[in-house]
Amino acid sequence: MTPLYPLTFRPVLKRYIWGGRRLGELLGKPIGEGNDYAESWEIADHPQGQSIIACGSLAGTTLHELVTERGPELLGKHAPQSRFPLIFKLLDCQKDLSLQVHPGDAAAAKLTPPDLGKTEAWVVLDAARGSKIYAGLKKDCTFPAFSQAIHAGKAIDFLHSFEPQIGDCIFIPAGTVHALGAGLLVAEIQQASDTTYRLYDWSRVGPDGKPRQLHVEQGLAATDFSAVEVSPVAPKATGKFNCECLVHCDKFVLDRWTLNSTTQIGGDNRFHIISVISGQARLPGNDNLTLPRGQTLFLPASIPFLTLQADPEATVLDMYLPN
Repeated sequence: MTPLYPLTFRPVLKRYIWGGRRLGELLGKPIGEGNDYAESWEIADHPQGQSIIACGSLAGTTLHELVTERGPELLGKHAPQSRFPLIFKLLDCQKDLSLQVHPGDAAAAKLTPPDLGKTEAWVVLDAARGSKIYAGLKKDCTFPAFSQAIHAGKAIDFLHSFEPQIGDCIFIPAGTVHALGAGLLVAEIQQASDTTYRLYDWSRVGPDGKPRQLHVEQGLAATDFSAVEVSPVAPKATGKFNCECLVHCDKFVLDRWTLNSTTQIGGDNRFHIISVISGQARLPGNDNLTLPRGQTLFLPASIPFLTLQADPEATVLDMYLPN
């Protein structure tokens, strides 16, 4: 059987009305004609998007096949899994996304078909002047008041917002009302769920000229009204040189490495999702593989560790499961 190795996957591109062209122009994704390239699913094992190995002896193999057939090698201490538990994606927001909320695990498990809840985190890669993030409600917002505002087209009156800076990380637990604003380019790590309740869509219409579907009642039922005034997280030291922790929750861990030399990642019997968000890195000893900005690499748990060389410098996200 072919040993597992550092894996790259073909991006799964999603086109929506709020997308643009920066996934190709800034992050090197293989976009075609059009100005609506909204998401690049870099790592996914979900009915709405399936990662396929791009190169090497396992080229053409899906992530789901690896999870089901080679789970212990791929996932290490977190095997077995029925499907890969996380999705990592890149988003180009040229227009405001809809105001939305995601259910937690218990509520999502009751859906048909069942799904996971969706806790997520964003890292801002680029931000046009004046771009906003909507994250959480204003203090003292109540169910009746917010419901009335949504139906009156005045949901924005109850939303907390701020202008993010490049490098900001925003943690969005399930139940948090949120929206990414126009002008943002972000990296997102999330649970492997595609369940979204759209509360408000800025009174616009879709490509067919009709208003996009809303899910107001389901969304209000899923809303955590204690999730108020969400702001960028404060990075925490990890004890590893040039590495800080942005998010450590029960669903995933998100670290950020700032590299100007060689470092080692992995070797802890768990998988790692590694994404270069600025600069360039390479893998000495692995055909000297170059990792430009926007490249995502999957490190299976069976590999002792990965040596990552800044070329000459790089900022890298490292995502994995806790415990």
